[in-house]
Amino acid sequence: MLAWPASGAVVTAQLVTDLNAMVGVWQDHLEAFAPDGTALAHDEHGGAPGPMPYDNLVYIDFDGTNYHQSNVVLSGRDSHVRSFSATVSDGVLTFAKLGPDAPTHVGVSGGPGIIWFLARDIGEGWQHYSEPDIITLTGDRRTRHTALWRDGRLARTLAVTGVRRSIDPTVRVADDPRGPDGPVHDTPHATQVWEDT
Repeated sequence: MLAWPASGAVVTAQLVTDLNAMVGVWQDHLEAFAPDGTALAHDEHGGAPGPMPYDNLVYIDFDGTNYHQSNVVLSGRDSHVRSFSATVSDGVLTFAKLGPDAPTHVGVSGGPGIIWFLARDIGEGWQHYSEPDIITLTGDRRTRHTALWRDGRLARTLAVTGVRRSIDPTVRVADDPRGPDGPVHDTPHATQVWEDT
């Protein structure tokens, strides 16, 4: 059986460096495309289906071990919040269970300034829904690209461009649709996308 990461100390240092570099509040612009490159006006396949394109506020907090992220729809869709949590251990960021039948999702370093979010193992749930993310960081700008498979077939790609709006992820930005007061992160809720339908 393959044991990974092969050199945990090196991977941990790079992963932690890049997770620290993501701390703050980002405004992401999300666009979806069919496999032939056609821009989609509606994403029916994603974990949160809805109109495209749209903008999110993304609050990312990380203390060296514990990672928290909340995505808040800013414009282009009805207001919605999705929160996630994870911890770093042995050079890998491991997310709390995302839903019934969900594979374990991890964050791993792809080299300096590059983070992958993806399933650790390929299992039955992966056949129903799989959407690996690759995030590239350049100072106060970032990109995120995903490819989504539903029921074993490529359904769409996603292109995200983001700019950091604040270095403090503990305070809501002024135009947060939830209002300026209150906690930044919501309680994570399970999603059903990995279940057999």
